[in-house]
Amino acid sequence: MSPLIGLSTASVYPESTAHAFTYAARLGYDAIEVMVGIDSLSQQTSALKQLAEHHGVPICAVHAPCLLITQRVWGTDPWGKLERSAEMAQEVGADVVVVHPPFRWQRDYAREFVQGIEGLESSTGIAFAVENMYPWRATARRGMEVYLPGWDPSEEEYANATIDLSHSAVAQSDPVAMARRLGPRLRHLHLTDGSGSAKDEHLVPGRGTQPAAELLRHLASVDFSGHVVVEINTRRAGTSEQRLDDLAESLAFTRQHLAVGAPG
Repeated sequence: MSPLIGLSTASVYPESTAHAFTYAARLGYDAIEVMVGIDSLSQQTSALKQLAEHHGVPICAVHAPCLLITQRVWGTDPWGKLERSAEMAQEVGADVVVVHPPFRWQRDYAREFVQGIEGLESSTGIAFAVENMYPWRATARRGMEVYLPGWDPSEEEYANATIDLSHSAVAQSDPVAMARRLGPRLRHLHLTDGSGSAKDEHLVPGRGTQPAAELLRHLASVDFSGHVVVEINTRRAGTSEQRLDDLAESLAFTRQHLAVGAPG
């Protein structure tokens, strides 16, 4: 099976979750990843189901509200957030919940995280794909570890993982090597780019320094059948048409390099 090419609702911010479905349908994306966040629509399962049905674009994944800016979305209990994310995924027909590793100050959560994720997957039937993060760097050379048990999911015994190319840029790590280490445990890709600075940039793929094309060709060569989700920052787009152009360019890039790497 070919991977689904999805669009993250985060890619259209500051426009709404509803706009993401409109863009995805217009451009021909296969699916949507819902970033549960401060947009109240992203928290409403019934509304999301209606949007998916109206536009004919299924929801492939739910991103749990685990960013700093979403610390109070769905309460403050991190396990409660993951349980609600799984419930939403089940109701909208998604098979993946994307989750970040705990922050260092979430000590109790971090202590039980690896085993807790395994337990949630067993009890819900949903893949919890733990995302690669990065050291927080004030400069290009110095970093502080802020995630437990660590920012690299390939170093833990997770059954499912997500690679994000903007995060690998900040970490100055090799995402292709990470994908090879993960092997079949790689379930989900956030396709984007970065320059390698200390900033999490989420550039259009191909506009940074990450081996985005190489990674897509690698995934095609190993018959990757998970999700490739475009998660870019379009906040600087001056108009909806400029945003549309960035999303179209990202989709074309994805299709091109997956096709190049596919077995002949």
